[in-house]
Amino acid sequence: MPEIKRCLYHDSSGAKCEQPALDSGLCFWHDPDQDKSGPDIKHKLEQFAHNGGMLRGLQLKRAQLEDIDLVKHGSKQGYDLSGTDLYRARLSGAHLFNVKLCNGSLMKADLRGANLNHADLRGTNLLGLKLEQAAFDHINIGEHLMQEKLAVAADKQGDHTSALDYYQQSEEIYRNLRKTAEHEGLFNISGCFLVKELTMRRKQLPRYCINRLLSKLVEVGCGYGEVPARVIVSSATIIAICALCYFFMGIHFSGEIVRFNLQHSVSQNLIALAECLYYSVVTFTTLGYGDFTPVGLSRLVAALEAFTGSFVIALFVVVFVKKMTR
Repeated sequence: MPEIKRCLYHDSSGAKCEQPALDSGLCFWHDPDQDKSGPDIKHKLEQFAHNGGMLRGLQLKRAQLEDIDLVKHGSKQGYDLSGTDLYRARLSGAHLFNVKLCNGSLMKADLRGANLNHADLRGTNLLGLKLEQAAFDHINIGEHLMQEKLAVAADKQGDHTSALDYYQQSEEIYRNLRKTAEHEGLFNISGCFLVKELTMRRKQLPRYCINRLLSKLVEVGCGYGEVPARVIVSSATIIAICALCYFFMGIHFSGEIVRFNLQHSVSQNLIALAECLYYSVVTFTTLGYGDFTPVGLSRLVAALEAFTGSFVIALFVVVFVKKMTR
């Protein structure tokens, strides 16, 4: 009997597909030129998966896979479809719980109403993905999208036009994920996506412009309104910096100037620093007890700190209430 030729496909780990090869040298599932748009393709793929077929690197462009069940029942690990191309595939209502689809493509795929809980989509192209009413709690898209990595690489090579395009794509993907998460009531996840969305928008601005600087300050100061802890850290930082300014510029107390003095002992300077820190807290919170008063340039610092403090405290209330009401 003539020897049966096996599929030539193999992934980066060296694993090979054992399916019979067609004239192209690839099997039906790994050959991108094979038509997989028929209505019976769903049942064939389910059977292929249940029989232990190699699911990595499948070519499933425009495949009709509505309501397909690719859940590996009785196993803690889902099916591994890494590298699979599902461009414009119809996956509405699909059961993809715990599926692994790293470094593949879901570009413009229809996943409306699908179950993507615990899916691993790191490095996968998610541009134009339709996710209305999809369940995707604990979804893993990685720290950076594929487009983000390409944008950074393009920036390093000086190709700013391509980098701008990739950042725009990243913003669109994060916006889509955020809206879906909000619709599903996953507000913690949607908050993370919002931060990434606004970060991608900031990176589209000219590197040296006031709007980009202000956007960065908002991110550092409050995580675009999603991280109350950053407001607390920012407040403590402002208080500490102003306290140092008072320590070296001086403040007035009971007819004496409290400031750093080389003629004083270490303990005396530490007491002076503690008093400056106390005054900084009082000024930041706009309490204004009046026991300490600024002198010289300390007046300018005190005015700026009082203004900043009232703003930051109001910001903290807004961010905290926003998180609590969710």
